Amino acid sequence: MKEITVGVISDTHGLMRPEAVEALRGSDLIIHAGDVGKPDVIAQLRAVAPTFVVRGNIDKEYWAASLPVTELVEVGDHLFYVIHEISQLDLDPADAGFAAVVFGHSHVPSIEMRDGVLFLNPGSAGPRRFRLPIAVARVSVAGRRLTPQIVELPV
Repeated sequence: MKEITVGVISDTHGLMRPEAVEALRGSDLIIHAGDVGKPDVIAQLRAVAPTFVVRGNIDKEYWAASLPVTELVEVGDHLFYVIHEISQLDLDPADAGFAAVVFGHSHVPSIEMRDGVLFLNPGSAGPRRFRLPIAVARVSVAGRRLTPQIVELPV
């Protein structure tokens, strides 16, 4: 069984840190959970791995109009549901058969299991806000097993 590595990033707010790129290197695919800030952030991520992106509340310029508000990403036999603001989740992920819900917005990294569904916020990889860490996340997917990890960046 081949292990799949998913790189997860959010809330870059236009700042693509070299440390974030380095932390995501080796990912089989990347999910950006919104508040991209600038289109070159997406280009830099796509240079590392295939990238799925949702629009965040600050992504209001013309280039962001084509970004979806939610995205369903297939990872092996699993479905990851991606949304920027978890408060806008209007479905039951367990009933929908999703293995994970990936979100951002709060800038607070978190890993939580609810009804057998992984809820993952990688935190913010962009400009520092308050005393919150600068972070991304990784999820190793092997068969039925999801192993999430928050990666704090040395900045």
